[in-house]
Amino acid sequence: MNLEEYKGVYVFAQQVDNEISGISYELLGKAKELAESLDTKEVTAVLIGSDVEALADNLAEYGADKVIVVDDPELKEYRTEPYAHALASVINEYKPEIVLVGATAIGRDLGPTVSARVATGLTADCTVLEIGDFPLVAIPGQEQKHKQLLMTRPAFGGNTIATIACPDNRPQMATVRPGVMQKIDPIKGAKAEVIKYNPGFTPNNRYVTIKEVVKAVSNTVDIMDAKILVSGGRGVGSPENFKILEDLAEVLGGTVSCSRAVVDSGWKPKDLQVGQTGKTVRPNVYFAIGISGAIQHVAGMEESDLIIAINKDEDAPIFDVADYGIVGDLNKIVPQLTADIKAAIANK
Repeated sequence: MNLEEYKGVYVFAQQVDNEISGISYELLGKAKELAESLDTKEVTAVLIGSDVEALADNLAEYGADKVIVVDDPELKEYRTEPYAHALASVINEYKPEIVLVGATAIGRDLGPTVSARVATGLTADCTVLEIGDFPLVAIPGQEQKHKQLLMTRPAFGGNTIATIACPDNRPQMATVRPGVMQKIDPIKGAKAEVIKYNPGFTPNNRYVTIKEVVKAVSNTVDIMDAKILVSGGRGVGSPENFKILEDLAEVLGGTVSCSRAVVDSGWKPKDLQVGQTGKTVRPNVYFAIGISGAIQHVAGMEESDLIIAINKDEDAPIFDVADYGIVGDLNKIVPQLTADIKAAIANK
């Protein structure tokens, strides 16, 4: 493999029902940063679907210099085989140095399949991406390669952090968690070079047949979209005691979330978990109530604009990242805080 042939940073621009997924814009923002550190500053989005070319301008506004459009009726709904064929064919044809895929339900299926087909490695569920040297520290007698994609992800259930590189194969591939990277401010009116590419699709026994698409309706609010989060940990004491957090969230117009310990105890569903093994959030206000502040949790919420911690342990690590901290019994503090906010709203 001639590594010098591989240039550019590519992003799989996921779309569902002809609507670009938010993770695609986040990845374009990170791709722009990575491209600045490489010899090529070009970012290319790969848009796969049916009748999707009109979405290219949306990708241009968020940082795509080029958009490769693979448009075919076989790509109307996501299916592993035709989508993997499309993305693998793009990689083999255009030879990108880096390929980023969102760690969504689609991306977690597509990314590993494609990496196997193009004979390269893939680091899954990344939380940090940067360009640097590998090995990180020079080892006598071993070549240290420069301008490598360093992919960082939690390992062993979030108990340690691993930084991984793929120095001997291209492209360097990673799936990235939604909510971790920052999308850029949209550049209104931006245009990208659109390249139409179709490798041809011949259905075979690996093509599944979709008989019906049933869209589930969920009453659970996505905590990644919430502006105010009231998050509870093991210190809340019981699933029933989350009622006082729900009351606070209701008066603030916010949403309840939780730590991993709460999910592990069966008190709340996984969809509400914040942290390295949950979701990464960036609300305007984050209440950390009865949460000790383990590094795995902090990694998922430390980018919040304002962090307010309530904990009876004055030495809890959560106070190290909090903007405001209250030491005391949450069973007394939270109801009183809720009552005071209600009174303030009523007196407006």
